[in-house]
Amino acid sequence: MSMLSVRNLAVSRGGLPVLENLSFEVEAGQALVLRGPNGIGKTTLLRTLAGLQPALAGNVSIPSESMAYAAHSDGLKSTLTVSENLKFWAAIYATDTIDPALESMNLRGLANRAAMSLSAGQKRRLGLARLLVTGRPVWVLDEPTVSLDTASVALFAQAVRGHLGQGGAALLATHIDLGLGEARVLDLAPFKARPPEEGGMLGAFDEAFL
Repeated sequence: MSMLSVRNLAVSRGGLPVLENLSFEVEAGQALVLRGPNGIGKTTLLRTLAGLQPALAGNVSIPSESMAYAAHSDGLKSTLTVSENLKFWAAIYATDTIDPALESMNLRGLANRAAMSLSAGQKRRLGLARLLVTGRPVWVLDEPTVSLDTASVALFAQAVRGHLGQGGAALLATHIDLGLGEARVLDLAPFKARPPEEGGMLGAFDEAFL
């Protein structure tokens, strides 16, 4: 069963097209890893899929209220404790418990510590733990392993495997090998948009975007 379907998608950054003619599907139990050089448009693509910016063309099909998006920001309330942050998000998504999230990302010993006092890696683990309290089946993740050490990367990979094993799906932009042997890889380089012709689309946009 397809959890996320993309057809002939074109996306832009700063008003300029960066990817075009992109099509793929992610089915239940599958992970798809996006690859490509810096600046190719991975973040722009994920923001478009998450509904944070409009597509230039094409279609995105995903069941309503099924996506959990994790960007570069950890999305934490700095004055709340680890457990209070997770309880906040559990209340937003009307899920039952934060215990699996605490255990999965090795946060039990930090449960009563304020988020502002955490290290960068600990904050990242807490930010990723939010995925586990959303109850949503489609995870869309932008460089999820930033600031994580080797042990924490392994914890995260295990959480992704568990999610897939329960029928979830994941779309990840990452340069790190997560050891997800079952994951498919999509190289975005062939879908890089052609530069606009001189005097064409480029002239319609402010130079500040360049």
